[in-house]
Amino acid sequence: MSILYDTLGIVSLQRVIELALASYNTRRLRACGAIEADAPGYPWLVALHAAWLGSLMLLVPADRTPVWPLLGVFAALQICRLWVMTALGRRWTTRIIVLPGAPLVRAGPYRWLRHPNYAVVAGEIAVLPLAFGAVAIAVVFSLANLGLIRRRITIEQRALAPLR
Repeated sequence: MSILYDTLGIVSLQRVIELALASYNTRRLRACGAIEADAPGYPWLVALHAAWLGSLMLLVPADRTPVWPLLGVFAALQICRLWVMTALGRRWTTRIIVLPGAPLVRAGPYRWLRHPNYAVVAGEIAVLPLAFGAVAIAVVFSLANLGLIRRRITIEQRALAPLR
C-alpha cells in the first residue's frame, strides 16, 4: 500500500460511516415531521464526492510522496468535521433536512459560521489533492463544489428562514 491509498481508504471508510449515520438521522428526523429541501440536488453532491475520491485514486501516482504539512491540515479538517457533527448531534445529516419549530443550532462552530460544514468540505476538496501534488484535481473539484454549495446554501437559507 501507499500513503495515498491508505489515506483514500481511511477517507472512503469515514464517508461510508458518515453516510450510514446521516441516513439514520434523516429517517429519525423525517419520523418527527422533518422536511427535506432539495432532494433532486443531493445526488449531484454524492457524485461530486465520489468522483473527487475516484480521481485521486485513478490519476495520482500511488508512490507520490505527500506534502506532510498539507496532510496535517487535512487531518485538522477532520477534527473540525467531527466538531460540526457533534454540534448538530442527532440533527446532523448530509441532506438539507428541516425540523419545523426546532431552534437553530448555535453551539460549537455555529456560533461563528452559518455553514461550517461547507467550509470544512471546501477545505478538504482543495487540501487533499494539493497534499499529493494534484493541483488540477484541487482546482476542478473546488470549482465544481463551489457551484453546488452556492446553490445548496441558497436553498438551505430559504428552508431555515422560518426558524430564524
